[in-house]
Amino acid sequence: MKILLSNDDGVHALGIKILFDELSKHFEVNVVAPDRNCSGASNSLTLLNPLRAEQLDNGFTSVNGTPTDSVHLGISQLYTDCDLVVAGINKGANLGDDTLYSGTVAAATEGRHMGMPAIAVSLVGQHEQHYQTAAIVTAKIIKRLATHPLPADQILNINVPDIPITALKGIAVTRLGHRHQAECMQKVKDPWQRDIYWYGLLGKELDGGEGTDFHAVANSYASVTPLTVDMTAHRSIESIKSWLTGLNFSD
Repeated sequence: MKILLSNDDGVHALGIKILFDELSKHFEVNVVAPDRNCSGASNSLTLLNPLRAEQLDNGFTSVNGTPTDSVHLGISQLYTDCDLVVAGINKGANLGDDTLYSGTVAAATEGRHMGMPAIAVSLVGQHEQHYQTAAIVTAKIIKRLATHPLPADQILNINVPDIPITALKGIAVTRLGHRHQAECMQKVKDPWQRDIYWYGLLGKELDGGEGTDFHAVANSYASVTPLTVDMTAHRSIESIKSWLTGLNFSD
């Protein structure tokens, strides 16, 4: 199996190096990742500037773009024969509503959009010490994917608690939880007394009970959440159709 590995923390991040080292024991792995930290980039593309790819001394390819750019460029131009896209290991959680903003999840989603099965993996904790745990979990899941392929409209979002592999209780298949609204943006002063703004802290869990990704990680399980790339709210189609029927544009 040939894997295209990317991330949103940047090509020099510790997480992508450790995941590369572990996956390379079992698979052929090529790295194409942003040249800088792109956390929170979501599915953004670079449309107004050209992309450049630079091969580093360690064989990784650095791209002056976003995680989505990196995966798109990797699949379409650099490694056209890859079988799987893997994004990570992200430094920090991608749980619940975080997935909407995550460049890690977006990198996996772009792989799926381009016809590749894809997974995203993140390490959940305050100190991010046990990347190896997440790397081992990822390798084991990829081996299972060889005989249990993902549906064409889905990716896997994996979150692994920052604990030694010996302390991991297992893997839980979960749904996304939800947070309370994040704290409001804060206004402070720069050294020249000009106003600057910072995003507030993440909100606490509103829906973090049993069965959610939040609950699994908090209880020492690796969370695996299947995500669909079809954002259609199918259950609302008929109700919206009913109140839009007969809308008159001649009034």
